[in-house]
Amino acid sequence: MLAIALALHTLASVVWVGGIFFVFVVLRPNLASLAPEIALPLWSRLLGRFFNWVWASILVILVTGYGVILFGYEGFNALGPHIRIMQVSGLLMIGLFVLMWSMPWQRFCQAVGAEDWPAALSAMKRMRQVVVINLILGFFTTAIGATGGFWSY
Repeated sequence: MLAIALALHTLASVVWVGGIFFVFVVLRPNLASLAPEIALPLWSRLLGRFFNWVWASILVILVTGYGVILFGYEGFNALGPHIRIMQVSGLLMIGLFVLMWSMPWQRFCQAVGAEDWPAALSAMKRMRQVVVINLILGFFTTAIGATGGFWSY
């Protein structure tokens, strides 16, 4: 059961961080050449679907992460520093995503619905700042998770 939880935890992390990378590095530069009245509604649909996957990933990450801590490590006292670092950086990522989703994303959706392209672009700029931070945190957290078991305590 522990192996399944770890696999699901890893896959959910890959969906989230890999999705951020794809959106930021591949989609963003290619959609930048489109007119705002075409690009922004497309962004709204694409990000809306992706954010559903992010919410699902967050749920899986939290359930499997804390499940592994409680049942695999038998609680918080036996955790190595890499698990504690992953926990803090993961919770920070979740907090930033929730903040982004509840403020600039909602403003972006309202602006796109009203065809207020300058307001939509402004909201998207704010979202992009959070995305960059979460991409860096996601790479950091993934590296910690991949290498932490090899650290000598």
